[in-house]
Amino acid sequence: MDNGPIVVMYGDVVAYRPLGTGTRGPDVRQLEANLQALGYAGFTVDDLFTASTGTAVRRWQKDLGLTQTGAVEQGRVLFAAGPVRVDSVTASVDGSTGGGEHEVLKYTGTTRLVTVRLDVADQRLARKGADVQIRLPDGKQVPGRIDRVYTVIQPANTSDGPPETKVETLVVLNDPNAAAGVEAAVVNVVFTAAERKDVLTVPIAALVALAEGGYGVEVIEGGTTRYVRVETGLFAGGRVEISGDGLTAGMTVGMPA
Repeated sequence: MDNGPIVVMYGDVVAYRPLGTGTRGPDVRQLEANLQALGYAGFTVDDLFTASTGTAVRRWQKDLGLTQTGAVEQGRVLFAAGPVRVDSVTASVDGSTGGGEHEVLKYTGTTRLVTVRLDVADQRLARKGADVQIRLPDGKQVPGRIDRVYTVIQPANTSDGPPETKVETLVVLNDPNAAAGVEAAVVNVVFTAAERKDVLTVPIAALVALAEGGYGVEVIEGGTTRYVRVETGLFAGGRVEISGDGLTAGMTVGMPA
């Protein structure tokens, strides 16, 4: 701004005031920790801005080509929780940014995230830490996990319509490099509601309703057929999990014509 750099430093406390000799607080400690990480020394990292801190600030200002005041004016430093990525620049070259009332740019974190909005009825799928599969625009499927889950109120599409409650889910990729080169895209996220390993399955259409109640399957062995009562489990992908006496892997079951 005004041909001078606005510097990003790391910290959780927003830069809300000037910092100079005698200032005390967690934002001072935050500034000093950053100066030390940048190689400036001669002071103790604590909550008090001392004359030694001012000396380090003057050296830092000199390296940036700034006036060496030994104090950090409000607006010179932006504290961010971590590395940031500039998403868009909204100010024009000759535009005014006075008073902090005009937006200059928008930024995001550098971690690639997928945002999914679910209906409240599907909330059971959104379990923090649960594994998911992400299908990228090029068709590649990569693993991820649910990092955050929270409820949002989505405004109505029309002026007289009611707002909708949604469950917003943030998904992170297990391998961030799997989406290298993708800045923004629409992707598909596959949630797993439940999983069974090493079970017998048949096409759902193979189930037959038994006269005495329940379900069975028609087992074909050689030239004969017989009906076997089964208990059903999970349904997924057009198939159903079954269990029952005398069932083994590789059996042939009948299907309605």
